Amino acid sequence: MARKMWINGEFVTGSAEGAIEVLNPYTEGVLDTVPAGTPADVERAVEAAQTAYGEWRWIPAVERADLLHEIARRLRQEGESLARQLTLEGGKPLVENLDEVGWTAACFDYYAEIGRHSRGRVIPSIESSQLSLVLKEPFGVVGCIVPWNYPLLLMAWKVAPALAAGNTVVLKPSSVTSLTTLMLAGVFDHLPPGTVNIITGSGEQVGDALVAHPGVPVIAFTGSTAVGQRIVQLAGPMMKKLHLELGGKDAFLVAEDADLDVAVPGVAWAALLNNGQVCTSTERIYVHNSVYNEFTSLIAEYVEGLVLGDPLDPATDLGPMARAPYRAKVERQVGDAVQRGARVLTGGRRPPDLQTGYFYEPTVLIEVKRDMAVMCEETFGPVLPIAHFDTFDEAIALANDSVYGLGANLYTHNARYVKRFYEEVRAGTLWINDPLTDNDAGPFGGFGMSGLGRELGEEGLDEFQQTKHVHWDFNMESKEWWYPYEQYNQER
Repeated sequence: MARKMWINGEFVTGSAEGAIEVLNPYTEGVLDTVPAGTPADVERAVEAAQTAYGEWRWIPAVERADLLHEIARRLRQEGESLARQLTLEGGKPLVENLDEVGWTAACFDYYAEIGRHSRGRVIPSIESSQLSLVLKEPFGVVGCIVPWNYPLLLMAWKVAPALAAGNTVVLKPSSVTSLTTLMLAGVFDHLPPGTVNIITGSGEQVGDALVAHPGVPVIAFTGSTAVGQRIVQLAGPMMKKLHLELGGKDAFLVAEDADLDVAVPGVAWAALLNNGQVCTSTERIYVHNSVYNEFTSLIAEYVEGLVLGDPLDPATDLGPMARAPYRAKVERQVGDAVQRGARVLTGGRRPPDLQTGYFYEPTVLIEVKRDMAVMCEETFGPVLPIAHFDTFDEAIALANDSVYGLGANLYTHNARYVKRFYEEVRAGTLWINDPLTDNDAGPFGGFGMSGLGRELGEEGLDEFQQTKHVHWDFNMESKEWWYPYEQYNQER
């Protein structure tokens, strides 16, 4: 049965007759359909959110916190069914999706707590008869556009702080994973109607209309750099607050002192988690010459041992990629690299024993060059291109050899290397000896073409608040420096 959108606290069919098919990437069959939303549906959702804002922003912060904790409780209660649905439509192994639901709940708990406390402050006044305040206030309606690779977690990174700050939300999920997102209606239905609205549809119809709507002063988006640039073009004339987490081409440096028993599985996990379909996936690996041959041999052997198959099977390490076009992009990049001299140590093909599903074998490439697409364009797939370096100066330069700057990793015990790494590498998150670990209290975001703003931490809450300065003089007295200046100059 076709799903419906969630607007103003109820399920609605939408204004268009069209529907979007949601596929199972393992069977390649249709799971269900969702409404193909239109700008008219966006208008309806924004109106509901604007009305709800009049109530939600004035609910005391401690009460809002309790409501956010209830969201977290419901997420945990529905964790198994949400994770299973995520696996069916996204292709990640079930164990990874169970983790995602848990992380999502934890994010709502985190922002429930830091949102309890006033974000304003009293500042020193100019005169004793005055009071000066700095206030933090919500913007109003926040448009949240969420990707398919971590649709619940990246939803929470936006919706949780937006709600904690007193905003209301219109949420547009990816068409790839709309079914799971619509299941969140039961997670949000204790909130005042219209506080959270979920509207499905294409980026061209729903996404553009949401970005361009004059009643939506903030847009929070995770996705490709190209779509982020379009959002800037649409929102720029209205001077909207933009929060954009875009592409990445993260580097991983393996120093000469790295413990390869740890570095090999660590690099493989950082590169292949969710089939490399993570914004912070390791997509460029640089290994010191002294351990390069051993590292490449060990990681090829390790990757060959990973199990591809049904993502609901507990034995599966890697499920299918999310959709056929994403696999095709990986095939193009690997094919280009091989044609230009790179060598495949393992992988580089669709697995011959899996006839259905968008599978691609995890691929280790060596003898890669810096100008190959696989080394400079985002791949978003299960590919490990490995190059080498002689000095740490060279390693730092290689890590910075990208228009992106989302994250970077390093394996070493050398404290001098570590200090240089976190001071000199231009990226928003630097992981040292522990790849891709998230911390709800640690801000997340990128440099350069990786986007604008930060998610998580107190900085993530600040993204959804605007600052107001209040200057109050109790006395209401004339000031000596007012007109006429002649008298003022004489008194000076």
